[in-house]
This record gives sequence, C-alpha cells and structure tokens, in this order.
Amino acid sequence: MAKQIYVSKVFAIITVTLTVSAIAGIVTMMIVYEAQIAGMDPTPRPTTLPPTTLPTGPPPDMRLPGNLVPKSYKLFIQPHLYPSLNMSDVNETDQVNVFTGNSTVVFQCVEKTKTIILHNKNLTLLGLNVTDLDSGKLLPFVKYLQYDDWTDFLEIQMSDALAEGGNYSLFVDFQGEILDDLEGLYVSTYNEDGLKKFIASTHMEPTSARKVFPCFDEPALKATFNVTIIHRRPTTALGNWPKFDSSFLDDDWSATRFYPTKLMSTYLLAFSVSEFPFTELATKSATIKTYARKEAIEAGHAKYATTITGELLDYYTSLFGIDYPLQKLDQFVVPEHPSAAMENWGLIMYDESALLFDNETSGLRQKEWIVEIVAHELAHQWFGNLVTMRWWNDIWLNEGFATYMSNLGLAHAEPTWNMKQMNEMSQRQNAFEVDALNSSHPLSPPAGHIQDPSQISEMFSSISYLKGGAVLRMLEDLMTETLFHNGIKMYLEEFKYKSVETHDLWEYMQKAYVEGNRDGNIPEVMNTWTKQIGYPVITINTNIGEVYQKQFTQDPSIESGRVWHIPIRVMSKTADPSFVLLTNGNPVKKDNFLSKKGEWILANINATGYYRVNYNPENWERLMDQLERNHNAIPLMNRGQLIDDAFHLTRAKMVNVMLGLNTTRFLQNETACLPWSTAIENLNYFVEMFDRSLVYGPMQAYMRKLVTPLYMHFQDYTDNSTIPVELSQQQNQLNAINLACSNGLRECEIMAVKMFRNWMRNETYNSIHPNLRPAIYCQALAAGGDMEWDFAWRKYQEYTISPDKHLLAHALSCTKKIWLLNRLLEYTLDPEKIRKADVFQTIMSVGRNAVGQGLAWNFIRAHWETFYEDRRSGASYALREVTQRFSTDFELQELRQFQMLQNATSNMLMNQAIEQTQANIQWVKENKQTVLEWFLAETASEEWYSTESF
Repeated sequence: MAKQIYVSKVFAIITVTLTVSAIAGIVTMMIVYEAQIAGMDPTPRPTTLPPTTLPTGPPPDMRLPGNLVPKSYKLFIQPHLYPSLNMSDVNETDQVNVFTGNSTVVFQCVEKTKTIILHNKNLTLLGLNVTDLDSGKLLPFVKYLQYDDWTDFLEIQMSDALAEGGNYSLFVDFQGEILDDLEGLYVSTYNEDGLKKFIASTHMEPTSARKVFPCFDEPALKATFNVTIIHRRPTTALGNWPKFDSSFLDDDWSATRFYPTKLMSTYLLAFSVSEFPFTELATKSATIKTYARKEAIEAGHAKYATTITGELLDYYTSLFGIDYPLQKLDQFVVPEHPSAAMENWGLIMYDESALLFDNETSGLRQKEWIVEIVAHELAHQWFGNLVTMRWWNDIWLNEGFATYMSNLGLAHAEPTWNMKQMNEMSQRQNAFEVDALNSSHPLSPPAGHIQDPSQISEMFSSISYLKGGAVLRMLEDLMTETLFHNGIKMYLEEFKYKSVETHDLWEYMQKAYVEGNRDGNIPEVMNTWTKQIGYPVITINTNIGEVYQKQFTQDPSIESGRVWHIPIRVMSKTADPSFVLLTNGNPVKKDNFLSKKGEWILANINATGYYRVNYNPENWERLMDQLERNHNAIPLMNRGQLIDDAFHLTRAKMVNVMLGLNTTRFLQNETACLPWSTAIENLNYFVEMFDRSLVYGPMQAYMRKLVTPLYMHFQDYTDNSTIPVELSQQQNQLNAINLACSNGLRECEIMAVKMFRNWMRNETYNSIHPNLRPAIYCQALAAGGDMEWDFAWRKYQEYTISPDKHLLAHALSCTKKIWLLNRLLEYTLDPEKIRKADVFQTIMSVGRNAVGQGLAWNFIRAHWETFYEDRRSGASYALREVTQRFSTDFELQELRQFQMLQNATSNMLMNQAIEQTQANIQWVKENKQTVLEWFLAETASEEWYSTESF
C-alpha cells in the first residue's frame, strides 16, 4: 500500500517559490560555474516532468534486479539553509530547509531490460533523461513510477530495451527537504555569539542515501563519486575525498568540488556544510582535521581525539599492511548524531558526546570512551569501507571486526589503562543476553531473510557488534594471533574495493592456517558460529572426565539439536592449560576434564570461547572454595566468567539459584573491577525482578553487607573527591559508590548529597572530581528532592558542549520523584529541551528506574506512532529496554496486546521483549521463595534501617 508523503507547511510554501526562482537560480550558477571549471561539463537541466500516478503495489522482488551496475556518480547538491539567524529575531519561516541538486549516474546494462529501477525517497523529481553513452543519443522513455512504500523504488519505463553490455547514463534533477530527523541530509542547530547557527550534515547508513539523491542504494553496488557542493558563504563544505577546488559564484554562494572517490558504497557518501573551525595534525598516514563548534576548538576540547586518531591510524596501517588510501581524514563533530559516530570514508561524523574532552570537567572514562569510538570508526576504514559486505545480512563483517579491533586499538593507544579485558568481558556478556533468546538472529542469516529497511536496521544489533567481536576473538585464540592476523591481511588485500560474504573471510583464514602448518577446517568450525542462532553451554563431569554440549536457552524444555565446533582450553589447580576441540553433541571423555586428587577443573581459560560452562556439583564447590580462600589462583577473566555463568545457569534451571548467589561471597575480599562489574550486572537482574516485592529489603541488606568493604577501600579517595591511579580501580570506585548508595548505605548517601549541595552553593566551582560525577550526580538526585533536580535541570540547560551536560541528562532520570520523572519524559517531546538524538536514551534511563518504569512504558505507548515513524530501530530498542522489569502475567498481556495493536508480530526486538518477559515470569515464580530465604540467612545479623529524607 502506498504511504502518503508528509510535506511540512514551510516546505509547501517554499516549493511554490522555488519552482520559479530556484530553477532559474541554480541554472545561472551552473552556467557561471561551468565557465570556471571547464572540463567538468555539468549536464544541462532537462524539461520538467509532469506528475505520474503512483503504483498501488511493490514490484515482485524487494531487492534491485541486478541487471544494471553503476560505475560512477556525478553529484551537485545545493543546501539552501542560511548558516545563522539572529536569536533575538529568529523566525523559523525565515530559514530555507530545502536542498536542490542533480545527479548523473553512469551504469552498464548486464542483462537486457526495458526498465531502469533504482532508489529514491521523498525527493521531488524535476526532470530526468537517459543517454546511450555508446551512441551519445538521448533515449525516450514512457514514464517513471515512484513506489512510495518501503521499497523506495524509482522505476523508469523505457520506450526501447537497453542492450546487454551497453553503457548508459541517467540524469535526474531533484529537490528535497532538509529535516531534523537525523537521516540523509539533515539540519542541526546550536547557539553562538547571539546567533542561532545551522549545520547541514549527512547520515546515509543504512538506507538513507536515497533521501539525498536517486541512486542504486545497495552496499555491493559500489561506484566512484564526483561531488560538488554549492553552499552559502562563508560556510565550508567537507566531503569524503580531498577538496579539488573552491570558488565564489557570487556574493552569496560558493562551490566546492572534491576529487573523485575510489569505489565505495552509497551508504558511505558524506558531506557537511558549516562554519566550524578545526584543529589539525599531520601523521605518516594522513593529515587529520577535527571540526567542531568554535567554543570547543578554542578550548582545546578536540585535541586529545585528534592526537589519538593519528596514533591509531598509523597503528592500523602497520597492522593491516595496507595504506590508508586518502591523504586526509576529517572528523566532523555534530551537535546531534543518531549514534555515537559514523565511519564515512574520509569524513567520519561524531556526536559531541563521543569525541570532545575537557581536561577540567571530563573524567577519564570519557577519555576511554573517545579512544574506543575512534578506534572503532578507524577500523571501519578497512573493514566496511575498503572491504564491504555484499548485503546487510553480513553487517557483522563490518561491525564485528570494528568491535574486535577497537579493543586492540585501545590497548595500543593507552596500554597503562589495562581495560582490554574489561571491555571484552562486558561485550561478551551483553551479547550472551540477547543470544540466549530464540528471537535472536544468526551472525550471518540468509540474505533473503533481510529485505525491508526495518529488517536491515534490526541487523545493527548486539549480535552483529558484540557477538561478532567475541567470535573473532575466539578464532584468534584457536588460530594463534600471528596466523589470525596473516589471514586478515590476505583477506583485505584480496577484496579491497570489493564486496564480500562471510565465506570469503573463512577462505582466507583457512589459507593462513594451512600456511602456518596447522591442520583443521576453519570454515567448518566457524560456520557453526555464524549460520545459526545462539551459543552452547558445555557441561563437564570432572568425576568421570566427560563433557557434552547443548544450546543454552532460558527455556530448558527447548531441544534445538544445534551443535557447535567448540574450542576448549582447560586447566586445573596443578596442570597448565590444554586444548580440546569438541565437535559433536554426544558425551566425550577426555583426561583433560578428569579431576585428579579432588582438584578443581577450570574450562574456557580467559573466557576466550563464546560459550558457557557448567560443572558437576563437586567441581563447583571446589571452585567456590578456591575463590573464598584465594581468588587470585583463578585468572581474572575467569573470576568474572564463573559469576556470569553461574547466575545464567540458574536462570536456565541448570543449577540451583543459590549457586549464582554463592559466587558473590568472595567479593568481600575482592577489589578488582572485572568481577565486581560482572556481579553487579547479574545482581541487577535480581533487583529488576524483586524491587517491587518483599524480597527487596533483605536483598538490599545483603548488598550493603557485600559492598561495604569495597566502599571503605575507596572511602579516603571518595571523601576527598580524589581517585586511584589505575583506571580499572577508578571504575571500581564508581561501582562502590553506585552500589552502596543505591542500597541505602547511609554514609554513601550523605556523601553524595553533601558533594552535590556544595556545588549548588558555589555553582561557579564544581569541586566534585570529574571521574566521580557520573555516580555522584545520579546518587545525589536519587537521595535528594526537588531542589537537587531543579538545579541539575538548570545546569543541563545552561551547558552547551560540556561533558557534564550528558552526565546530568542521565542523572535527571535517577530521581525517585514520580512527577519529576514524568516531567522529564514530557521534555523529550520538545527538541528545544532535549535534543532528538537523546530522546530514546532518556526514555530508557527513566525505564531502568524502578519508580519510572511504568511511566516510561505508558509514555512510549502513547507516542509510539511518532517515535516509530521518526526512528524505527531506536523506538523498538527503547521499548525492549523499558520492559526489562516485566515479570507478571498482566504485563505480558499488555505487551502482547500492544504488539497486536501495532501489527508488529515480525518486529524482532518486540518479540525479544515478549520472550524475555515470559522467561522472567517463570523464573520469579520458581525462585522467589528460595531467593528470599537465601538473603534472609545471609543478613541475619545485618543492621536494618531506612533511608531518611535529606
């Protein structure tokens, strides 16, 4: 069914004017510019086309037919935005939110056809023509049809068939609207020197290039791009490739032309128009420029990111053995971006929260976040940009590699931080959560299963990113680091400027493995991890030395029959690690798994394998005893793994729920961050399930008992608003504050509110250490009242680019006052109060608050149509997050009714929410009493008191 195009009132008015003036204006500019860039030869404007009736249904196939292959695009774009308006007299109708342009795509016909089908979305076509490049003749066509459904197809019906092997060009003249929807070519605003400033920038991934120009918008259809941007003076235009030249057209307009790109996909095309200054750094690999607001550049907030970018770019160039193919790398810091960053080739776009660092107000966690994001996006310059997946079903080849490489980049750029293991464990655990659901998806599903834009967006998931990175880490351990990186180099060299599928990667990994004189079938092993959903749990009986596997699911009644090829490294108290490859689902006996003299056995050393491990009760008891007597005998990663596996095995009914809780006892003597972070993440599930029940009081008492030694360990630092030297200890200091305050440790609550009120009394000087602010802000607002919240909201509004703005945005959702949370939700409807890029994050933050969960659920339902229309994937992710606490039959019924009302039975994220709710209901029913008794027993001597108001 065709969907009605929305046209704003402003756009309607402007269209009437521009159809008369803009056509003449742009033609005049092109004529002037043609004289200045002889040889460029822009195509003349064709006759305006009459309206065409839209078809009533989509073509039979939702993918482009493949009979036409694009070779190059010549693109002229003119955003008509004014770069600034006086804030004292801003009238939005004075702004021109329109762009005009034309494109010429050269393509080859590889199969005879009478139709040209490509993509176009929401663009008004003013004219088009088709040229036979072999004869130089214009070709007549019957009509064109615009499918205004989710296919976004533009179909041109030719009078005569295009010949197989023939070369053609399609010229299209078009006009579009520049919205603030964070897709395609969109507008961002900020205030500076009494002016409201406007930026035009792009975000094409995955299917928004078609909103900017008609194109063959599929990743495998690579082409070169010759781009010219006509922009208002005195703005600067940036593009993917270096600038060729720039000239003034008249007193109002400039034209910037860029060198033609190398072969690349449409989703990587990018440009921007702004008045941003930049900071610059020359490296061996390229000249790096970071563009941002004048305030940020002058304050030096972009210097750290620019420096670290240079280091990482040189590192990757050496690691991959392939030079970065441009002479420049621009980083454009947008006030609003739909994600943290986007890897456009040569012009990476970042959200301000992901790249700016203030030495005075930013904590070290912000610096770490910058390194992670930059390392991720730079890895994409090879994995995704140079070598691109053929279709979106294999997006893990982009995102999984970028995740894996970002951990290497972080370890290289800041080796003293020792955060690689922390990140790898966190990524692995987050992937496990989703992959245990039957509504998960394979890393590489069949291409035919991923068709429409919603399905494509759903592939940008924790599976593609985090499971992808974890599976690559497992493969590196299997192959050895040297052979793994040899395989990567061969893969990149063979497929540069081409498109690939998953089997292409395995082919070159196998070549590297064989060249390293190793036996084994890498494709056979790895296909079990990429072509099917889920992951296994291996169960080891150390009494008889037996091991077997089955799929790990939250529903133990499911027997999928899936089998993985599982690389297992195993050690004992006295034996060094050894290796076993488990290849079938039948029990296998190996001496590696046999306990000798009653010693413990530990499998999956350093948690390199993407699977869980269960043991016979005797071995679990030995491991628990070892942790409580001397936890350092167990490798750090495995201390976290044992906690995570035990808790999730209880949720899958494979062990008693008390086993998971018992793994936390040793933490009273543990100060390392990784086990604590893992325990907190798992205990949060208990909080979500029981914070509205009688279990919660004893549970809070146990949490206080557990965390008090850790809080006291850091107390001298915290009370003096200072931090430890080691980054992981700084992270654990935050763990201690958050866990202690949120569970009613009186000293912690008093400390947090006192620090925050000191800032309130002297707001020109914030004495809270930047590293502590994420915890102090949140806990102060949770323990405080209206006064603290109103102050935080006022400071949030005052800040522009300060990192504190983003910390306060989260802290506002920590309050326990219902009316304040409801106010915050209402603010998300006003982009002047909360920017569009932060809407879903704000709703999810409120939903994670026990007091706000119901509010967030009602709010997202009430505004679902608006949210889903604006950003489908963001709305779906937010809905899944705000239903995390659902654990009653009534809540499940509400969720199902909502899904039916929205006709969303195929929505993967909504199905995951339903499946998780079902699992929660069953788990709570079966374990509530046991959990209550365990907490009561553990806290029999615990002092009880209630938190008083401040």
